[in-house]
Amino acid sequence: MKQASFEENIEQLENIVTELEKGELNLEDSMKKFETGITISKKCNKILDEAEKKITILLNQDGDVEEEDFKA
Repeated sequence: MKQASFEENIEQLENIVTELEKGELNLEDSMKKFETGITISKKCNKILDEAEKKITILLNQDGDVEEEDFKA
């Protein structure tokens, strides 16, 4: 099964937040949505962490462009 993209995960998270903000869910359903939201949030953080590791910084020194690995 295809893993959801960052954008798909964010969309799901936004939908959950909207549902929770409406206040129409009972406590049990609200807790389930909240737990699902936390899981999705962790997936998004993992995707961002992986992307951060791939980032390179282009430095322009004396007119030459050099590529350097991203350092957190």
